[in-house]
Amino acid sequence: MPKVLIVSDTHGLTDKVVEIKERHQHEVDAMIHCGDSELAYASEELEGFYYAKGNCDFEPEMENEQVVPVGNIKILVVHGHLHQIKSTLLPLTYRADEVGAQIACFGHSHMAGAEKVNGKLLINPGSAREPRDHKEPSYAILEWQSNDKISLQYYHVNGEPMPELRIETSLAAEN
Repeated sequence: MPKVLIVSDTHGLTDKVVEIKERHQHEVDAMIHCGDSELAYASEELEGFYYAKGNCDFEPEMENEQVVPVGNIKILVVHGHLHQIKSTLLPLTYRADEVGAQIACFGHSHMAGAEKVNGKLLINPGSAREPRDHKEPSYAILEWQSNDKISLQYYHVNGEPMPELRIETSLAAEN
């Protein structure tokens, strides 16, 4: 069962990024950071992460997007500021279509949540430092057995699950 750690908008945090990474790195198949870490590209904290450059990141080596294959699924990783995610998610779904991704992970809004748009699962893990939609700083873990059974669990940065933010869905075609 593939598992992916998703974090975003850590804005200078180092200890929490390391804690989250150390807590989950041996149980996940990929680690994703959706940008705005404000850390150096080659920092120890970001080692092992697929990383998308955020609007507060200025390292020239950072890329604006990554396409990450995990198991039978392709995941598009962006920050979101270049896809107008604060007003609509359609540009993000179009970009996911263009790169053949079934899932897109993004940050920028600091708002935890997931939504299916045009058959794509769009995931924002929230902010590990400055959440805007609720008071708990968060990150997420995505796991799946098949395209029919996908679960997304949000966690407080201290590692406690946030059961009210658990989502069960599928990537199967909708009728």
